[in-house]
Amino acid sequence: MGRTHYREHPAPPGLGLACLWSQSVPGDATDSYVQRVVPDACIDLIWSDWDGEVHVAGPDTGPFLAGIPPGGRLAGVRFLPGLAATVLGAPADALTDGRVPLRALWGGAALALAAALADTAAAGRDPAATLTRAVAARWRTAGPADPAAPALASALIEDGSVRAAALRLGLSERQLRRRSLAAFGYGPKTLQRILRFQRALALARAGTPAADVAYATGYADQAHLAHEVRELAGVPLTELHGPAA
Repeated sequence: MGRTHYREHPAPPGLGLACLWSQSVPGDATDSYVQRVVPDACIDLIWSDWDGEVHVAGPDTGPFLAGIPPGGRLAGVRFLPGLAATVLGAPADALTDGRVPLRALWGGAALALAAALADTAAAGRDPAATLTRAVAARWRTAGPADPAAPALASALIEDGSVRAAALRLGLSERQLRRRSLAAFGYGPKTLQRILRFQRALALARAGTPAADVAYATGYADQAHLAHEVRELAGVPLTELHGPAA
């Protein structure tokens, strides 16, 4: 499958970003590296040096296998769940399970950004920082993100049912679904499922035994956890390693 080097860095506050990241495959690798991307309710902007494009990686509902060629380099910024839509200029559900060229959303500004990223990389600087500056510029002019998005995610985690979450937020179930789709790219049940999966994955990566992970994150039992991980990630929990998985 090849070798890879992946790094994450904290994002500047106030831009709706979870992190900046980079990933590369050594030039002496004999084959491409295949990265398994699993659902996390996030949207990423990703630049690759082999095609020079910036793509939007929409919110996934299942595993996505991304190939990186020998010598290939990626740089990206990851938005916090629910906070990408206004910056990108498209509702999140228009991007679900997609890999969309940013030029389809930003036009000429995306082409200029891609050129700036190539120059940044050629000068030995971090392309993720250039992506961050582009997001900051858009953040200043974009409309505000749905203020209910963070509360919506919290309510779905804490209340356990869509109806209870809607009551807590003072919304009808139909309004909750509409706002969940626009902000996250998922209906509330799917969002709840993916957020729980991510909490389970974080505990498992920290060394928590699977039975304890299942109990702590609200699965019926360890078998239920294993089934959900297979459905969402395509592999068992034990095969999901590292922050880039």
